[in-house]
Formats: sequence, structure tokens, C-alpha cells
Amino acid sequence: MKRPSAVVVIVVAGVAGLIGLLAYGVASESPDTTVDGEPAPEVSLPPLEGGEERSLADWRGQVVVLNYWASWCEPCRDESPLLERWHQKISRQNATVLGVDVLDVTSDAQDFIDRYELTYPHLRDKDGSTLEEFGIVAYPETFVIDRDGRIAASRRGPVDEEFMRENVTPLLREN
Repeated sequence: MKRPSAVVVIVVAGVAGLIGLLAYGVASESPDTTVDGEPAPEVSLPPLEGGEERSLADWRGQVVVLNYWASWCEPCRDESPLLERWHQKISRQNATVLGVDVLDVTSDAQDFIDRYELTYPHLRDKDGSTLEEFGIVAYPETFVIDRDGRIAASRRGPVDEEFMRENVTPLLREN
């Protein structure tokens, strides 16, 4: 039996690699999901800077843009200035961005916050205990939670202006 040439092996390996990358890209770049008022999981985590745990319910009555991130996540770095701009914009309307730093070194997370001059509150999920409750598979992931504590929209991957305008702005108008 004749052995395949090196060129054939390289081509087959290249095609297999491209198919793998395509499958990963499709899985990780899923579209925005609008959720029909599903209640947000009741999670409690300590603030990143330390102190007593805070429950997501502590923000009930506000629109919350809940963003899961990590300091080592490149897309998290890219979206941070946008999240800060939106926090500044919506905080005057009984709304907030709320960051959750996951599986990270506290000093690295604090350096990240300082570097991007983030003023919104941050919680710390040191061991990833809340990831399953939200179905998180990658970072960043963002959930828009209405004033009644229900998930109005979510995004797997970094948020952009369009996502924020379409999913946060309408909730700010509702009383």
C-alpha cells in the first residue's frame, strides 16, 4: 500500500484545522439572545475589593448590565471603555453596569480596573461558582437585567454600541 505524500498530509491537516476553527467561531460568536423575561439567577458574591457579599437582588429596581470578565481576556479589554461610557450614561437613570471578575488574580483584576479607569461596581467570582447558573462558556458575556430582575437580553462575546442601544435604552424608558 502506498503511503500518502507529505503534501497530502499537510493539506488534510490544514483543512481539518480550518474546519475546527470555523466550528469554534460559530459556537463562540452566537448571536444576541433576547430572553423572554427569564428571572436572573440569584447569585451572591463579594466585592472585588473585599467586604460582605452582595446579591444581584441588591440592584433590583435598577436596570443592570451584568458583565462577566477576566483581566487576561483580550476582548474584555476591548469592551471596557464602552462599558464605562455606558455606565456614566445610565447611572443617572437608576441603572448600572456591574462587573463580575471570574477565575482571576485579585491584583491583576484591580490593575485592569485602574488601567481602564472603571468606576462601576465589581464583584469577584474567585472559583467560577456562578458560571453554570448563567450558562457562561467564554468571556466576556453580558446580561441585561430589567428592573424586575429578569434577563432581557444577553451577548456571548464583547458588547458594542448597537447591542447597548437596542437592549439597554428601551429598558431605561420603562418605569
